[in-house]
Amino acid sequence: MKSVELFTGAGGLAIGCAMAGFHHEALVELDKRSCDTIRENQQRGITLIRNWRIHQMDVANFDYSHLTEKIDFLAGGPPCQPFSIGGNHGAYLDKRDMFPEFFRAVRELRPKAFLIENVRGLMRRTFINYFQYIIWQLTYPDILPKPDESWLDHWVRLEGYHHSNTTSELSYRVTFKLLNAADYGVPQKRERVFIVGFRSDFNSNWSFPDATHSEDSLIWDKWITGEYWERHDISSKQRPEIPSKLRTRLERFGAKIIGKITMPWRTVRDTIADFPSPENTNLSSKIINHIYVNGAKSYPGHTGSTLDEPAKTLKAGVHGVPGGENMLALPDGQVRYFTVREAARLQTFPDNYYFPNPWGESMRQIGNAVPVHLAYLIAARIASHLQEIDLPPKIIATL
Repeated sequence: MKSVELFTGAGGLAIGCAMAGFHHEALVELDKRSCDTIRENQQRGITLIRNWRIHQMDVANFDYSHLTEKIDFLAGGPPCQPFSIGGNHGAYLDKRDMFPEFFRAVRELRPKAFLIENVRGLMRRTFINYFQYIIWQLTYPDILPKPDESWLDHWVRLEGYHHSNTTSELSYRVTFKLLNAADYGVPQKRERVFIVGFRSDFNSNWSFPDATHSEDSLIWDKWITGEYWERHDISSKQRPEIPSKLRTRLERFGAKIIGKITMPWRTVRDTIADFPSPENTNLSSKIINHIYVNGAKSYPGHTGSTLDEPAKTLKAGVHGVPGGENMLALPDGQVRYFTVREAARLQTFPDNYYFPNPWGESMRQIGNAVPVHLAYLIAARIASHLQEIDLPPKIIATL
């Protein structure tokens, strides 16, 4: 299945979609250093991205008519800074708002399906009207704003069109959901909005994948059975005490309130325990991007991620806080920065995916990325659905 990816960054979403079976005909990214990361990995022979056609340019200048193949799938994460809680909150007034360019891509490519990822701030009360406008414009991408028409007036017109029961030549069934990456096996508490649309002529009935992991199951493994500590060979003397809030909860309601229906959240320890300490250069130097960076400090609001929980959301380091929350809080109270390799694994990038830039720039790219595993799960479900709706009715009836 042919696809196009916009706002590619370092390639997290694109890798996940490629793993799901989509073949990118074009990837568009303005940032040179992010493009350099992809090119470097192509030169290193990473099979999955070897044939990617990366276009280093402003997506506003990309000409979709040059694509000779029909596109099945369009994906991308428009820049999140206009909606980020840590950003300037400019939304539609922010020149970095690239949603109009995604609308144009949908309109011109007419893909069978599309996928958008963005920060949870997009659903904040401040932006809720604009978010609803985004959904309506994605639903009816052919209904363009009139000259000098504000987005508010355009939104009202789109909503009126929807309720008029008029048939549109191009329309999509659009659904969205706020997902926590930790609930899908990513070792990181990372909430993001995902928007998925299927072209209406397919009469699609699609839904997001169910969560596979949970905090309750991690609590069960830690404090009911102790399996978590045993798995990591941590003796009872070395184990931390059960948090007081959780102890009260268990004493009040009993262990029955926690059922192990899903797999436990993956923790930082689960993810990086096999790495040597980056301060041990004799061992760490044998692992790409596993280089110690000094200078980490803990202060109110930025205390790092503990070993035995999923990591806090990795930050791109552009919010006036050098390093953001990209630190590991050690049991002895000290903190250190995650290495690039550790951060990449927390974002579920393949271990052979190399980040050629300095630590700060690499962490920016990693912090801005979509976790590869989560991207794969959503894209695979979309791919499976596209294959199903493309089958002749007689074949579907026999499945």
